Amino acid sequence: MFSMSSMTDLIFLLLVFFMLTSSFVTPSGLPVNLPSTKSSTIEMQKVSVTVTKDLQYYVNEKKVSKNLLEGELKSKLTGKGGSVVLHIDKDVPWGEAMYVTGIATALEAKVIAATKPK
Repeated sequence: MFSMSSMTDLIFLLLVFFMLTSSFVTPSGLPVNLPSTKSSTIEMQKVSVTVTKDLQYYVNEKKVSKNLLEGELKSKLTGKGGSVVLHIDKDVPWGEAMYVTGIATALEAKVIAATKPK
């Protein structure tokens, strides 16, 4: 008869190894009701702009006023280019989305609209 303690140690070590080496996926952006599309790709983002349905603006989860949005984006986008991911609630009027897009485009940033898959 043999002892099972060495087998349980081995199983425990394997469990710890796989837990430490697995990648954790954390959602970025604030919880807003995104529009859905047929296909949705994941983009590594530098700057996230969120507009909630009550027209609150957030840059990387930091609340900013609409007037200070351009300055905040300018400070987050270092140098030329970069990417801005828009997390805009589907109930927000298109004019607000185009306002943020215009600022990001003027700063020569790539603009990406976040959606959820259907």
